[in-house]
Amino acid sequence: MSVADRLGEVRAHIDQACRDAGRDAAGVALVAVSKTFEPEHIVPALEAGQRLFGENRVQEAKAKWPALRERYEGVELHLIGPLQTNKVREALGLFDVIHTLDRESLAVALAKEIAKLEGAPAPRLLVQVNTGEEPQKAGIAPEEADAFIAACRGVHGLVIDGLMCIPPADEPAAGHFALLSTIAKRNGLKTLSMGMSGDYETAVTLGATHVRVGSAIFGAR
Repeated sequence: MSVADRLGEVRAHIDQACRDAGRDAAGVALVAVSKTFEPEHIVPALEAGQRLFGENRVQEAKAKWPALRERYEGVELHLIGPLQTNKVREALGLFDVIHTLDRESLAVALAKEIAKLEGAPAPRLLVQVNTGEEPQKAGIAPEEADAFIAACRGVHGLVIDGLMCIPPADEPAAGHFALLSTIAKRNGLKTLSMGMSGDYETAVTLGATHVRVGSAIFGAR
């Protein structure tokens, strides 16, 4: 199957999952995860009308997306990988959404650089929650999420748009998605970035507003 065919298949599965859950498909955004793929692999998705893309690294995105954005209007770029504090300024110039706000030092750095934008649009910010409390993964522990969100808002003056999670690979994802949804509701957040190639349909049924799908669209890396 071509990239366009796989993209169409993923969209159809999202639409079906929305129908099954009684949701409007317009409420679920598909983020095509283009990390590690070269521009020639991304162009077919752009030609098929896809405009939301996810990247893991600031430098990789900087190398390939400015030229692609000159050719294709309306691209929205999402940072879905860890953000180093020394890359914050570059990230603000590249990304429309940052999914991985996960620690105090990053909140401080983001607040400092956003203040320098002087009214220019800042990226939408999502807090990453480590729902499985896995030591090798980034993210705020679930029991610390409320206090961290409050500090981001009250201490650092950041506007938090929603939450993101990556469930443990060896556990059913549904419980982690439900936990993220509970934390979001408790904090008045409507954006839920959850679900990847293997579990995005489950995520849709549990309220995902953004699903991050890579291999199901672009193939194996």
